Amino acid sequence: MIRINEIKLSLDDDEALLKSKAAKTLKINEKYITNLTIFKKSVDARRKDDVHFTYSVDVTISLDEEQIVAKCKSNKAMIVKPYKYELPANNRGSQFRPIVVGFGPAGMLAGLILAQAGAQPIILERGKDIDARQRDVNEFWTKRKLDEESNVQFGEGGAGTFSDGKLTTGIKSPFIRKVLDELYEAGAPEEILYSSKPHIGTDRLAIVVKNIRKKIEQLGGEVKLECRLDKLHTANGAVQGVSYICHGERFDIETDSVIMAIGHSARDTVEMLYNLGVEIIQKPFSVGARIEHPQSLINKAQYGKFAGHPKLGAADYKLACHGLHERGAYTFCMCPGGTVVAAASEKEGVIVNGMSSLARDGENANSALLVGIEPKDFPSDHPLAGIYYQREIEHKAFELAGGDYRAPAQLLGDFLAGKESKQLGDVQPTCPTGVTLTNIEECLPQKVSATMKDAIVQMDNKLHGFNLYDAVLTAPETRSSSSVRILRDEFLECNIQGVYPCGEGAGYAGGIVSAAVDGIKCAEAVLKDEHYKIS
Repeated sequence: MIRINEIKLSLDDDEALLKSKAAKTLKINEKYITNLTIFKKSVDARRKDDVHFTYSVDVTISLDEEQIVAKCKSNKAMIVKPYKYELPANNRGSQFRPIVVGFGPAGMLAGLILAQAGAQPIILERGKDIDARQRDVNEFWTKRKLDEESNVQFGEGGAGTFSDGKLTTGIKSPFIRKVLDELYEAGAPEEILYSSKPHIGTDRLAIVVKNIRKKIEQLGGEVKLECRLDKLHTANGAVQGVSYICHGERFDIETDSVIMAIGHSARDTVEMLYNLGVEIIQKPFSVGARIEHPQSLINKAQYGKFAGHPKLGAADYKLACHGLHERGAYTFCMCPGGTVVAAASEKEGVIVNGMSSLARDGENANSALLVGIEPKDFPSDHPLAGIYYQREIEHKAFELAGGDYRAPAQLLGDFLAGKESKQLGDVQPTCPTGVTLTNIEECLPQKVSATMKDAIVQMDNKLHGFNLYDAVLTAPETRSSSSVRILRDEFLECNIQGVYPCGEGAGYAGGIVSAAVDGIKCAEAVLKDEHYKIS
């Protein structure tokens, strides 16, 4: 197979032209191209007077590929091998079924790999199935009645289900393609296989999550919903079984392999592991707020005169700068045409996140504007101090906004001026539980507020209009990543043999794809069963 990079098409060109352009690069007649697929597609908006698409395509030809690539003498063409995930052999020397705790991206892919290998995993998820979960979330958003076991953080699909379904990642791994293939097979749009900025959308994610569960079950796995892990049973430094609570009743399962894909909000489970003697250390995390602009402003800033072109859709952005106190500030999980999400999972706490549908057709753009928090900023050196710090910020926000799960909000201009907001401007906040206009500095650490202010001015130089007075800041965003890392060894186990800390909650991922990739890694570690080989 030949990969050809940097093929340019205008916004009005038909993709059928890719074949002739690929043939031109290879210096052959296009009749010799027997198949062409898009490997990567991206928008090039570096020049606002020439916004266009750039493609990488994979072609097969009826000629000698190596000879053609050598003759065409183009640095844009190269021979590549098609990627195919190789399922590892199941070397488990155990009579027990492996347990996966959590059914977010890490737990889903861990469970799927184990099921595909014939290991018949049992997956425990404390929250409800996606349909019941959506009803509970809507109940919280409309009536502000929080279910601590079924919410934006907990339930089938994990926290990523109520997000943009963004699949961009900074990691490098061949497993990324496996993740994308499985998501596509489960109902994600085909574009995720080649888009440079793939996303599924909240509305489509529900379908994908349900189909992955069904696939695991068809392969012999078992997904137990509304089943919260209560305890790990250990002896001689190794796991022997688990206890879980389901509808008020306690059950035990004997096992020697547990993948802990618990997500970044299962604080009670982290405390249970800590009390059991699992080695946990502090990890940096970030704090900030969601910032909302009119989507039309972002489109204009990114695409110039091409803003609004039907092939472009809603524009996004990614900004970063070094602010005060040598602390980084950056935007994260930008949701074009999206909404701010009320994402509480504990009583008397307020958290916000962002999400958007596949169409990304909402009036506002929103993104997290975050500042890094280092362990030296934590209130103590306790391994779980970061969790307690997050909780303190969330509780302050709850009280500041009136104690009814509305979120504290402020106009960006008022935030920069250090004054409480009294009325909204042209941007209407989208947080579904509602907002209370106030001064969000009262719930954010002082260093975070100061760094955000400095960053906003710098970011406006990179994205014109970012410093819009009427833009709305809604706080706090505290759950962009875990504040702990559960230590693991070269076999991906913690200091209790057979327990595999996994994904975002364990401190080894930061998004849907990286969490899913870590789930694959942990599943493969269980299948390889290195301890069994050594013995």
